[in-house]
Amino acid sequence: MRTIEEHAQALAVGRISSRALVEQCLARIADPSGEGSRAFIKLHVESARTMADAMDLLRHAGRAPGRYAGIPVSLKDIFDIADEPTPAGSLVLADAPPAVAHAPVVQRMIAAGFVPVGRTNMTEFAFSGLGINPHYGTPLSPWDRSAKRIPGGSSSGAAVSVSDGMAVAGLGTDTGGSCRIPAAFCGIVGYKPTACRVPIAGVLPLAPSLDSVGSLAPSVSCCAIIDAILAGEAPDLPASCNLDGLRVAIPRNVVLDGMDGTVANAFERALTTLSRAGVRVSHVTIAEFDQVSAVNAKGGFAASEAYAWHRALLAEKGGGYDPRIRVRIERGERMSAADYVELAEARSRLIAALDTSTSEFDALIMPTVPIVPPRIAELENERDYNRINMHILRNTTLANFFDRCSISLPCHRADEAPVGLMLVGETLGDRRLFSIAAAIEQLLSSNQ
Repeated sequence: MRTIEEHAQALAVGRISSRALVEQCLARIADPSGEGSRAFIKLHVESARTMADAMDLLRHAGRAPGRYAGIPVSLKDIFDIADEPTPAGSLVLADAPPAVAHAPVVQRMIAAGFVPVGRTNMTEFAFSGLGINPHYGTPLSPWDRSAKRIPGGSSSGAAVSVSDGMAVAGLGTDTGGSCRIPAAFCGIVGYKPTACRVPIAGVLPLAPSLDSVGSLAPSVSCCAIIDAILAGEAPDLPASCNLDGLRVAIPRNVVLDGMDGTVANAFERALTTLSRAGVRVSHVTIAEFDQVSAVNAKGGFAASEAYAWHRALLAEKGGGYDPRIRVRIERGERMSAADYVELAEARSRLIAALDTSTSEFDALIMPTVPIVPPRIAELENERDYNRINMHILRNTTLANFFDRCSISLPCHRADEAPVGLMLVGETLGDRRLFSIAAAIEQLLSSNQ
């Protein structure tokens, strides 16, 4: 996979045109042997071609809106696009009134010259980390494809669109891991920003207290470029930090439980590589992590805030929901106002405590997901679906709950199952985290 910067260089010197890039993506989407029909819910074929031609003309005239103008991207089916409904992977909103304007994040991508090729599939209403969608089909992880393994969710189509070359990068959302989990399962990079940095207006909500807009892409630099654009900042490539003396903490508790052998081996190998490069790796117990499960026992922000948004729609069209998603939303009905207030207070207290207990470290490090992508067939039983979903979400949800920025990057070898290495930075420490991730990405790739 070529990075955004590599495509920008090729466009700048005329080695390729935006129209050619878009046609390559559209051809991969249309390939009947590929995952295009499951990765995308709607295509924007003619508008993509028109925009690509416009970017080529503007670049030729020296008037391109930016360095990355003309690069094709995918948009998760959760973002408002003017004059289209926003179904969020569901059938119950397929005939909803069209959006009157682009979501700000979509508008910022278009203003920078990126070319949207279509809306990508997702877990219905973004409420699962598995990526399964009974309405539009489930795109498959690129690893061991014949075994039909899940892509991770909820930004399932976004991840597969990138891994399969149907887009250079994908825009997704992350409420509990929805960018990082599919990135880990599809062998790419996924980013969750500090939530307040990127606007969520025009994004169909799951839990506004936790929702964030991030990206899925071939490299750390790709995610850094998109993150800057989404945050209204000038995009640039992250400068790799000096790893010698970098301080990272591995939590002993919670995040290492239940790892399968493949993940454990790749994770330990990555830690060994980091240590040899001078990274100071400390194993610590983080007491705050042990408290999260009890604090969220009644459903947490996801169930309560999702139910508040969906209550009227459930009463009108509840039968059209994926039953596994509906039952998760309906948990919020049982939460009282007092429960919600207690939850918010507990979160604030735990955030402050974690900020203190991790202040001496540059980042936390852990496996993104403790297992490799399971087969879709393994999730047919309701109990297995729920158990595996919670296991997959366990590590990534911590960054959302504690309001941290976080990134997943591949740490497996080319012939192995995909494994994600997750770094968690400080609140509003996004630039620093990109610098750390860029250095680790370069180190790991040179040691494969």
